[in-house]
This record gives sequence, C-alpha cells and structure tokens, in this order.
Amino acid sequence: MSKNILVTGASSGFGLLIANELHRKGYNVIGTSRNPEKYMSKFPFKMIGLDLDSEQSISTLSERVFKEVKQLDVLINNAGFLVTGIAEEIPIELGRKQFETNFWGTIKVTNAILPTFRKQKFGKIVTVGSITGLVAFPNTSYYASSKHALEGYFKALRFELAEFNIRVAMIEPGSFKTNIMDNSSTTLNRIEDYNSLRNKNEKYAELIVEQGEDPAMVAAKVLKVVETDKPKFRNLVGKGLSVLVNLQHFAYGMLEKTILKQLNNVKMKKISLTLLIFIKMTTTNAQNANYYTTVPTKFAEANAIKFAYFLWKGEGDIPVIYFNHLTANLIIATQE
Repeated sequence: MSKNILVTGASSGFGLLIANELHRKGYNVIGTSRNPEKYMSKFPFKMIGLDLDSEQSISTLSERVFKEVKQLDVLINNAGFLVTGIAEEIPIELGRKQFETNFWGTIKVTNAILPTFRKQKFGKIVTVGSITGLVAFPNTSYYASSKHALEGYFKALRFELAEFNIRVAMIEPGSFKTNIMDNSSTTLNRIEDYNSLRNKNEKYAELIVEQGEDPAMVAAKVLKVVETDKPKFRNLVGKGLSVLVNLQHFAYGMLEKTILKQLNNVKMKKISLTLLIFIKMTTTNAQNANYYTTVPTKFAEANAIKFAYFLWKGEGDIPVIYFNHLTANLIIATQE
C-alpha cells in the first residue's frame, strides 16, 4: 500500500517541489496551505487548509487529515517564512512572529500528529530547517534563531520517540533558487549607523540568491530520507556545507573572518556559495602562494580544517584550501 505523507507549506518553494516529487514517486500526498482553494485544481495531490498562526487551524488538523486517509506514515514540516534585517532594527513583535510561525507553529503541528504516530507505533517526522539553523549569517538573526531552535527541539525529540519506532530527521538546505524572498518580512525602521552594513547585506543576499543551486536537490534529499528506514538526524543539502559546519565547530575564527571579508568585498562578481575559505576545486598546486603545505585526503575533513587553522593562527590572510586532483592532497595556502 502506498504511504500517506503530509507536507506543510506545499503551495510553493521547497514544499511544492517536495510534494510533487513524492507524488511522482507514487506516494499519496496531502499538502497544506493557508489558502488551499487556490491550488486544488492546479496540483495533482490533495490540499487542505493550515495556518501555523491559528490555534483553531492546528487543533483541527488531525481530524481533517484523517478524513482523507486512515493512516499517516510521514509528516514533513516545511511551512514557515523569513524575517531579514539587522537585528537591532527589527521590532520585537516581528521577531516574536518569526518564532510563533517557524518554531511554535511547527511544534504544534508535530504535537497534533504525534498521538497517532504513538498509537500506531510507527511514523516519520522530517523537518525542513536550514544551514542557518547550524551557522548564523548577517541579516538573519531571528530566522537563524528560529531554525537553531528547531534543531535543538527535534534533536531531543528524536531520543524521546525512538522507543515508539518514530524516526526524526532534519533537512538543512544551503542557498537555493526559491521564492523565499517573496515570502519574507523586514522592517522599515532604519538606524543610520547601519546604513553601510545594510547596503552590503542586501547586495550580498542578492548575489547568494543569484548563485543558488537547483532546489530539486532538496526534494531529492527528502525523498531519500522518506525511503530510508532509519535516516540520520542531520541531512545537509548543498555544496560545501559539511565544511562550513566543521569550521563552525573547529575553526570559528576563520569562519568569522571569511564571512566578514566576503561581506566587505561584496562587489566581487562571484561569491563562494560555501561562504568560507574560498574552497576551489582546481588542479593547481598553489604555485603563486608564498607558503603552502599539503594534507593527505585520508585526513578527515575536520582535521584538515583544524590543520589549516593551526597554520594560520588567526593572523594574516585567510588560507585558501585547494584540492589537487593530481596528487589527491588538500593544499592549504596563504596567498599574497
């Protein structure tokens, strides 16, 4: 029998891609939207109403879902929105709304489905988070905070639901070409001291979106998690994200300086999508560098990063990590 899957926020962006891909693969998909009537005739899967900011909408969700299906196998939490802007300029009310939707709304939906999952002794909860739930960037203070909160909550929940055969997993996409900016909020409040930074932030965000990857990759990752009996908790999607996370844990000073350097050089035509030490896939061996050393690739990625940081010691130019296809070595160099 085909599995039944509930996808929140299925009318656009990642949610729509995920719902379409699962439907294409033969799953029985129920999507949600605040205005499902707009999409019922457009999508090949069922749509029902859900507003994460409405207690009534969430409290009746389970009843409405089980009018459509007798059993639910997978819940995919995807609905949410983005608040952007400099932290001090964003009104607390808007920051609170970010949490009410992205964090509390997601938790309430999960809690609405959990009794059924516990009763049937199986189920899967897949939550679409973000790389900003692991590493924060300028202009995303409240969004990153809401995504960090989801990571912590579901990490704990995974332990608590293990005995019920309920699997819990996170999807953490990097930068992708979606309509997330169309569904974003900011503030008209402007503090003059931040004018220069704000301008850099906005240009930086535009470049990142322009260089975003194909969002179909996220749908493919969700499909893989759905079809894996015991999926891992963390599922990064995007180039270079594992390196980024390792930098966060093992060489934060390097990560911080790199982000600030790229932000200050925002006029460059291209920004490394990994937002870190300019990872370059190349066959060169850093001949123009004034110093370089190699690290065999048998070293774990994190160890290579720690080694690079040791060489740098927080001073001078930020090292560049190259991968030499010819010698299968990581080359860590400081360039003039």
